[in-house]
Amino acid sequence: MSSIRTAVFPVAGLGTRFLPATKAIAKEMLTVVDKPLIQYATEEAVAAGMDTLVFVVGRTKNAIIDHYDKAYELETELGLRDKKALLKIVQDVVPSHIHCVFIRQSEALGLGHAVLCAEPAVGDKPFAVLLPDDLIYNKGGASCIQQMVDVYNERQGSVIGTQTVAVTESDKYGMVAGPKLADRLSRVDEIIEKPSPAEAPSDQAVVGRYILTPAILDKLKTTKRGAGNEIQLTDAIAELRKSEEIYAYSFEGRRYDCGSKIGYLEANVEIALQHEELSADFKNYLKNLQID
Repeated sequence: MSSIRTAVFPVAGLGTRFLPATKAIAKEMLTVVDKPLIQYATEEAVAAGMDTLVFVVGRTKNAIIDHYDKAYELETELGLRDKKALLKIVQDVVPSHIHCVFIRQSEALGLGHAVLCAEPAVGDKPFAVLLPDDLIYNKGGASCIQQMVDVYNERQGSVIGTQTVAVTESDKYGMVAGPKLADRLSRVDEIIEKPSPAEAPSDQAVVGRYILTPAILDKLKTTKRGAGNEIQLTDAIAELRKSEEIYAYSFEGRRYDCGSKIGYLEANVEIALQHEELSADFKNYLKNLQID
């Protein structure tokens, strides 16, 4: 049994839906309450036992690289001022046992291409893929990727995170269908990237969490451009399904689509309401809020 030790974060996108905010800053560095989106995703992976974080970046994403680099001047200044709590927050961005790898995606050729770019760091081991746009919050319970690691350990096959959506929204997602095997778990017999509602095989949509066997990399090398004229990870998974069992897992937790403005706002409000330091004051603010 191979454990999942490597997590891949495709973060080369332009974030055009958040312009002008993302003109000079990576969309993954937009903050939800007090942390950037990318940090929620890396903390999720680290908590699930992953110790190699692979960031597939574009040329405008230096802020992400800086965020995961050691901040010598800041840490020295905080130490001199005896700001121990703040120093710990800064140092905990990258725990001492974590190895960060940065790989450049030279062309914006899609999610499948981004995952393939990570091959030198992934090697021949199974790995996780987390899309930071999808912030998945399960307060008090196992994270989404931890739940999927547990499924992988039991089934020893690729696992795709899914959730139920309105079929009218199918053209925004990869959609899967297959027989139910257990509570929240199904086998993937069909997977289609962004089908029209009339062609959607079910109401189960793929979201930004995957655990993949290394065989997906060979499939990606021969995958032709699909929807959006991009190399789609969904298309490669459809090919992999012909030779390996693939599972869909409807995770526990709340997904916020932080690639959209409304999803991003929802995440800020709802996570602030659960924040240990802020929740009481924020609830009081909302209770007394008056809009003219």
